[in-house]
Amino acid sequence: MNAPLPSHRTRLGRLFLFCSVAITGAALLLPLLASSQLPVIRFVRDPDLAPDFKLKDLSGNELSLEGSRGRVILLNFWATWCGPCRAEIPSLIALQNRYKDRLRIIGMDVDDEDENMVREVVESEGINYPVAIGPLQIRMAYGGITALPTVFVINAEGRVVQKHVGLFNPALYETEVRALLDLPVAARIETFVDTGEVFLKNASRATTLPGVDMTKLTPDQHLVALHKFNAENCTCGCKFTLAQCRIYDHNCQISQDRTAEIVKKIAAAAVEPEKAKSESTAPTPVPANSPVPNSASPNPASPDAAKPDTGKP
Repeated sequence: MNAPLPSHRTRLGRLFLFCSVAITGAALLLPLLASSQLPVIRFVRDPDLAPDFKLKDLSGNELSLEGSRGRVILLNFWATWCGPCRAEIPSLIALQNRYKDRLRIIGMDVDDEDENMVREVVESEGINYPVAIGPLQIRMAYGGITALPTVFVINAEGRVVQKHVGLFNPALYETEVRALLDLPVAARIETFVDTGEVFLKNASRATTLPGVDMTKLTPDQHLVALHKFNAENCTCGCKFTLAQCRIYDHNCQISQDRTAEIVKKIAAAAVEPEKAKSESTAPTPVPANSPVPNSASPNPASPDAAKPDTGKP
């Protein structure tokens, strides 16, 4: 279950953090490779470079992604008060031991004010990978961290190929690491285009958005709506576009209402011209008491029609 942040941690406004469990408890209890069908792991096609940083870990050592280039990296955003974060530490320790110099796990603490508390947890848990306190600019460089734990999977070329939010099966991490190290895996590898699931900046690639119904729009109207969603900022305080906010915070009522309003206006704008066109081409109704012209009757405007027939030449 989710563990909400204490009330005093609301200093970041809508850029809040909360502990989240991203998969069901039943799935957690089953090893990834125990399925009768070959499991699937997914990596981003044409992945973006991971935003680099230069920090000192709790031991005072320099810490950066550039310094770990050539190794697979699991960048783990966590906090000491987060139950799921603490629960996955033993599996991360084992993973770091198993793959040693070919894997670098980095613990990025993002919501602890007391560094000594973080240090105590690192020592008590026996964490064998570097841990640093992550400043706000690093969180924002990675699109804002909406839930803990959040893990970015970075390949040996320094590119982000996957993002996991919440507590995941350790076997999934190991399978991904092995695949990126070109080691045998009992899994099928698929690729996907990042449309904001990994980096919010890629939300402009999305053709659908959470909670936005565009099924009644034509393909052209659909494109117009997406353009507006990516051009207009949400006013909830997130500083994101409407599209990014829908991906970032599915529960934001402001972006939900605004996108629905945009869709409604686009659909209505297409209906009005058709309505006007149909009204302009409709026949003019004839009053019931008006005489109906007879094609056999003489034309009143004709000179011949004005002369009476007297029988004389």
